Amino acid sequence: MIRMKVQGLAIDPYTNVPIVILKDSDEKNALPVWIGVLEASAIASQIEKIEFSRPMTHDLLSEVLKNVNVGVDRVELNDLRDNVYYATIHFSKADGVFKLDARPSDAIALALRTGSPIFVDATVLEKSKTMETKTEPSGDGERTDAHTDGLEDLSPDSFGKYKM
Repeated sequence: MIRMKVQGLAIDPYTNVPIVILKDSDEKNALPVWIGVLEASAIASQIEKIEFSRPMTHDLLSEVLKNVNVGVDRVELNDLRDNVYYATIHFSKADGVFKLDARPSDAIALALRTGSPIFVDATVLEKSKTMETKTEPSGDGERTDAHTDGLEDLSPDSFGKYKM
């Protein structure tokens, strides 16, 4: 597993689909994950430290976990099948640990709110470099276009602020 951080959000210029970019601390590995607009909004609001008058879904989940004494130990993007990324959230509580399957965007949004580390399996990084491409958006976690090679080389200055 390689520890990654959210480098930023971008919009795929060909499909207008939001992308969350994960990079390792050495910036040697990058993983673009195509996500939905609502999920991008949840991630962007946390990155920008935007506070709402009422809790949004990921904020609510974070508060529920805290109030029932369940911690988020880590988030893992651990598989890539049929152009879809898979994630697992690892939790801990007084009597043990458990994990749940999650969409990568939800796992990342929760990790940002709880300060939990994000890990990507090395095989996922390798698979992402050779996965089939699509020409139209089709859902959370799916690569949508052949014009993605340059995304991994973008610097933080290349990202525009995500417009919500």
